[in-house]
Amino acid sequence: MWKAFQRYRALDPLSRSLFRQAVLLLPTIAISLRFRGFKSTKEALQKDLSVLSPAQSPGETTMIALQKTSRMVLAAAHHGLIHPTCLAESLALWYLLQKQRVPASLRIGVRKVSEKFEAHAWVEHDGTALNQPDQHHQHYAAFDSGFSDLPEEKP
Repeated sequence: MWKAFQRYRALDPLSRSLFRQAVLLLPTIAISLRFRGFKSTKEALQKDLSVLSPAQSPGETTMIALQKTSRMVLAAAHHGLIHPTCLAESLALWYLLQKQRVPASLRIGVRKVSEKFEAHAWVEHDGTALNQPDQHHQHYAAFDSGFSDLPEEKP
């Protein structure tokens, strides 16, 4: 426990802030997904993003912001209150990147293994998966990137 606290204290202020945000965001998203579903959860996150000023932008280069945010969400998933699903983790990463005005896409893919249907979620920036260091996502057939945008239903 002490070593984990020392590692946290050694982080720069932005990384500590991202970690704290992710630790709080992951269980919130997991609960929302469980009780409200994907569409309502993503709409709530997008609504929260809509109040950001257009002038807000990351203070660092995009690549550094991508790496720091991805690392801190992964650390929060590992050391946080819950062990989130890939969808909750990916939504948290996507949301934190959007807050920093870093372009990223939420991707969802499916596969069938031994008569069992499986789904997986990840976040991409310029076609590169951010939260998939072992390229696990390549074993899934990804939906069109527009799938996660969920257009409004027409009556």
